[in-house]
Amino acid sequence: MSPSSTEKLEAHCKSPEATAEHIAASAEENWPTKDFGLIPIPKRLQYNPIKPFHFGIFLNVSFGFASTFIVANLYYCQPLLIEFSKSFDVTYEEVSRIPTLVQAGYLVGLLLISPLGDLVRRRQLVLLLVATSTTLTTGLAVTKNLRVFEILSFLIGVVNVAPQILMPLAADLAPPERRASALSIVFSGIVLGTLIARVLAGIIGNFTTWRAVYYMSISVQLLVLIGAYLMLPDYPSKNRDLTYFEILFSMAKYAVTEPLVMQVAIINIASSACFASFWVTLTFLLGGSPYYYSTYAHNIFSLKIGLFGLVGMLGVLVVPFSGRLIDRVVPWYATLIATSLLLVSQAVQTAAGGINVAAVVIACFALDVGRQAQQVSMTTRVLSISSAARARLNAIIILSLFTGQVIGTSAGTHVFVQHGWRACSLFMLALQVFQILVLLLRGPHCSRKRWFGYEGGLEARQRVVLEREKSRSGEGEK
Repeated sequence: MSPSSTEKLEAHCKSPEATAEHIAASAEENWPTKDFGLIPIPKRLQYNPIKPFHFGIFLNVSFGFASTFIVANLYYCQPLLIEFSKSFDVTYEEVSRIPTLVQAGYLVGLLLISPLGDLVRRRQLVLLLVATSTTLTTGLAVTKNLRVFEILSFLIGVVNVAPQILMPLAADLAPPERRASALSIVFSGIVLGTLIARVLAGIIGNFTTWRAVYYMSISVQLLVLIGAYLMLPDYPSKNRDLTYFEILFSMAKYAVTEPLVMQVAIINIASSACFASFWVTLTFLLGGSPYYYSTYAHNIFSLKIGLFGLVGMLGVLVVPFSGRLIDRVVPWYATLIATSLLLVSQAVQTAAGGINVAAVVIACFALDVGRQAQQVSMTTRVLSISSAARARLNAIIILSLFTGQVIGTSAGTHVFVQHGWRACSLFMLALQVFQILVLLLRGPHCSRKRWFGYEGGLEARQRVVLEREKSRSGEGEK
């Protein structure tokens, strides 16, 4: 397309209430009717600026479903390491590299592929990523060579970033008044995938062979691929005036020059560190005094540790409802409430986590709900910075989450082993307080380029804020 058509499209994307002139001009463009220039796009899914595609709850849930079973590919290997060791006739230490390679590949994909969501058509990108992942998974299911398995695992990690394409796309398609709800459903799907993968792989691998897990994965991914072709609307590419390397450079620039992005990244690192530390050290806590749940292998008590995962799954199911509440308030307040809940849950764990199992259950549920609500509210805030840069902004958020997980896993384990459960919990409690302090540095309506302050008032109702913005934009057009 010509540069002028790009400007028309950007104007339309930035303002749903685009002028009649812009709409008429956009209608004259020849929007793509085929994927990859070969495969016809269903007529109802082709981009039409005059009749925008309706982003309803069914499509939103489909985004969440796809995210669940794409993310699951990153975690199927974790419960199967012993089976890998036996099948490839190698030591446990050798197969323990596989989860690391998958996560390393995912990190590469976040850095190099997910920013493409701001450069190319998202429908084509998602179809290509899912198709590639399905093909690579076929290789995992049939190979008998550990080195080939490791290389394929790394590549699967690289291409399994489709959910990080769907997240910004959901933000683009959803109206502003239900953007948090839309994001919460996709995010719930991502978290659910990490939980379901371990359960499915453990059960299937226990009763059949580990290869059956990957055959199952191939089937599910084919279902996702067909569903994406039949349901995913085509959305024009953004930033046609930028090159791939300029996109990567601008992502780094956003990370260090945008006050809100830096604030959210710092909070995200601390919060995900607390979350990772809690779950990593939970087994140590429940396996020791006074619980001893894991003293006897295959005993009913060892099962109880695994059941705490169900408490986390319950928290996942609550998140879409919290998303609807987040839509009603200014996201800053939602983040404050969620972070306060995290602080309270950590305080409960610090006070009685090593004394009464009820405290652990309460902390587990509250931590899960609070963490995910916090993530949704912060993502909603950051993605509102620029509609043209949502893929890059989302990548920064996920990278900060990854960083926090690494820190929390390492630091939490070290403190717990060296100083006990209460010292570890106190350390995480301090990080929760730190998050609130960082949040309070910038008020709910602080201007985009302001690092500190409370300009713009303290209005908490999102409806009132949106009405003010519409009023101002209307006055500006006059």
